[in-house]
Amino acid sequence: MKVHVRAFANFREILGGDLSVDLEKGSTVGDLLESLCSSRQRQQLRSAIFDDAGRVREYVIIMKNRKDVSALRGLETVLEEGDEVAILPPVAGG
Repeated sequence: MKVHVRAFANFREILGGDLSVDLEKGSTVGDLLESLCSSRQRQQLRSAIFDDAGRVREYVIIMKNRKDVSALRGLETVLEEGDEVAILPPVAGG
């Protein structure tokens, strides 16, 4: 199945832009992130998203179809064909 990944700010720089990723049916957000971080040139992505304990950093926002995955099942959120996953840095403003 294909999932569309939208990356913003420093995540976009690391990934080189938006991507379409092929995953096995029943894959989760965690599977997607592992796939994105697995190549050597993307090890920087792993340290940008995950802390030393392997948890998503507090300030990283991951959304599935415009819903924060922390309000769903977190990294265990199941993906389906055509889903959009966005990876965002913290948002600040004034």
